[in-house]
Amino acid sequence: MLDIHGPRFSHCDGLSRRAFLSAGAAGFCGLTLADLLRAESLGGIGSSTKAVINIHLDGGPPQMDMIDLKPNAPREIRGEFRPIDSKIPGLLISELLPKIASIADRFAFIRSLVGAASQHDAFQCQSGFDRKSLDSIGGRPTMGAVLSKLEGSPADPAPCFVDLMQGRPLVRNSARPGFLGPAYGPFRPDISKMFERPLEDGMKGELKALGGDHATSLALNRSLSAERMKTRVGLLQELDSLKRSADSGGQMDALDRFTRQAVGILTSGKFADALDLEKEDPAVVERYSLPEGNNRPLGTNEGAGSTRKFLLARRLVEAGVRCVSLSISDFDTHSSNYPRMRHTLPIVDHGLHALITDLEERGMLDDVAIVAWGEFGRTPKVNSKNGGRDHWPKVGMAMLAGGGMKTGQIIGATDRYAGEAITRPVHYQEVFATLYHCLGIDLAATTIADSSGRPHYLLDRTEPISELV
Repeated sequence: MLDIHGPRFSHCDGLSRRAFLSAGAAGFCGLTLADLLRAESLGGIGSSTKAVINIHLDGGPPQMDMIDLKPNAPREIRGEFRPIDSKIPGLLISELLPKIASIADRFAFIRSLVGAASQHDAFQCQSGFDRKSLDSIGGRPTMGAVLSKLEGSPADPAPCFVDLMQGRPLVRNSARPGFLGPAYGPFRPDISKMFERPLEDGMKGELKALGGDHATSLALNRSLSAERMKTRVGLLQELDSLKRSADSGGQMDALDRFTRQAVGILTSGKFADALDLEKEDPAVVERYSLPEGNNRPLGTNEGAGSTRKFLLARRLVEAGVRCVSLSISDFDTHSSNYPRMRHTLPIVDHGLHALITDLEERGMLDDVAIVAWGEFGRTPKVNSKNGGRDHWPKVGMAMLAGGGMKTGQIIGATDRYAGEAITRPVHYQEVFATLYHCLGIDLAATTIADSSGRPHYLLDRTEPISELV
């Protein structure tokens, strides 16, 4: 939720400030805004401007309807979509992705993604791991939580990790911090008023069972001045001194740091402004917007306005966020695969094209790594009953761009039905190793400790995709 009131004024430090503010602070499991903010930098490279935008194609994208078309396969496999040429010689791409085809040289297309955990959420696409990995100590943390641990600082004007995912990834808390604990969880603004994403009936039940307060509230109002908030924070720190002395785990010290960053974020107004698309140049908003008429035809598909999620991600990165996750739904096409893709793929096509060309024009593309992928692929054969493609963990696809990667290439190949990888299989963790490489993080030398102090490497597979680096 973003609810802004009150006049602005400028301070001698040149920052735009709000005259009055307060934070409504309820995160996942009832944590406050301060609880969700980042701890101080442990990696010593918190000033880096490099970032990752992680786009989850919720439900599992059909590889053979997007970037791995099989025009010579039987009709029940090749499907309805015509292949078109792209800017990469020899790469045929779906007719529903013409904008991506026009800038294909800015992408690396992975056709042989393997190692899917076959879990219907976004956790593996956020961490590289099965959700059961290290479950006995809280589970693995997602990449954004790792970055919060390594590079977050109370002095940052924006949280390190922002989760914009909706639908299934929200319900199943796919951006969770695992054994790092809730202090390193994502900042999760409620974007439901900006981007509608209806939940399936089953997911409504799941979300209700988890209780309320799934988003982080940020509100500025006339009830509390910035100076008064700082005074109150100082008072709370004094009152908590006895608790801190008895806190062997250091949780109180951590909360103090989060509180300091909460004050900085709220008083600067920079992060709040990034979440407000009305502050963007209308011409840029128009650039990210699909033409009218592309309305939701069925199910839980995104509305046409969801292309502006990509703009929100760019604005957050500009504001200093290091990892932004967003989702585009619904690729879970057990039925009506072709009608759903005719609606959903133009959203991905338009949004990714706008994001990449915009970042490039702003001189940011080499510093921002982008990945778009899902939790698994879809069956080569369309089911005869519902005209859908079902779950297919044997092979999937991913598209990468930016981050200084060597783009303009196709990596891996599948058999004639797009059912199995036959050359250069690429594991989810290899993609994450590449993203960490783009961020300048040395996986061989970097560990994070669990609550018992035991160190863990960030990934089991630490070598990035050699073709891209």
